[in-house]
Amino acid sequence: MPQTVLLVTTMSGAENCAAAVGRQLGLSVEVAENRRIALAALRRREYAVMVLDESLVEADPAGAEVLWQQAGLAVPIQVNLGISGCNRVLREVRAALQRRERELSLAMRAAAQIMEGEMNTKLTGLLLKTQLALQEPTLTAGTVITLRQVVELAGELRELLRTPPVVLSESGGPTSAAPGAHMSRLTA
Repeated sequence: MPQTVLLVTTMSGAENCAAAVGRQLGLSVEVAENRRIALAALRRREYAVMVLDESLVEADPAGAEVLWQQAGLAVPIQVNLGISGCNRVLREVRAALQRRERELSLAMRAAAQIMEGEMNTKLTGLLLKTQLALQEPTLTAGTVITLRQVVELAGELRELLRTPPVVLSESGGPTSAAPGAHMSRLTA
């Protein structure tokens, strides 16, 4: 699923800026003309970035706070679109996407390390218990075979955990227009 940006502004001509950002970054950019439309959009889907026009923040601080709270995982950006040009919005969105990618990568790495540690602990416990069980003199031949298979499988799993993981991630941030990049206007 391509990354999408939500641009929340009442400024006329925002569609042109949204289209330019979409073309330059190869993203889908949706324009919401008011808080109600933006909230509905945030409930429908997850966005990579939410750009909120500063004029909306100043006109309705409580409404802007609701938008920030409902943004989910979208990186929030506040820009004065009346003063800033589209190039500034483009730079801000690009930086936000790069920051998001770095944060996701760090979070994935941390989660993988935690899982690896937990798996190693569990495998160590499994190996110790099965090796202790193998020392029991009253085991049947079938049980001994099964326990040895468990030890072998646990050892294989431990070896798999020792090999460096392959981490799949998105690109470090798109820099050119991608097929299918587009801009859309959200309506009530």
